Amino acid sequence: MDGGAIRRWATLGATALTLSGAFALAAPGTAGAATGGWCAGRQVRALPFRTGTVHLYRSNGYVCAVTVAKSSGAGRVLSVSLQARGNRPVTDRGRYKHHAGPVTVHAGHRCVKVRGAVGTGTVSSGWILC
Repeated sequence: MDGGAIRRWATLGATALTLSGAFALAAPGTAGAATGGWCAGRQVRALPFRTGTVHLYRSNGYVCAVTVAKSSGAGRVLSVSLQARGNRPVTDRGRYKHHAGPVTVHAGHRCVKVRGAVGTGTVSSGWILC
């Protein structure tokens, strides 16, 4: 493949990614708008703890999780971790003001385990949504 062909394929790929992002942003009334914009689907569980809440959503075999702090403020360590049974956990951890995540896994009909933390407060679910 010559240099011109590589540039054409790279341009085509970049254009496809740009268009798919534009369509995703332009879709009015999506399920994400009803859930705070974090996850698609419907909320199936909320796990409150001292300093926040982990929200779990399910849609078409996928499970999504977000940790939300009880109070917004200066950046502090927030984390959310979601694991489908038999797979490795997907984690988002960092210094955030309001929420960590969303993280999404394909669970199908398998159980999931979720963990969340805001500062020193934590929650862990064990295997749920089986």
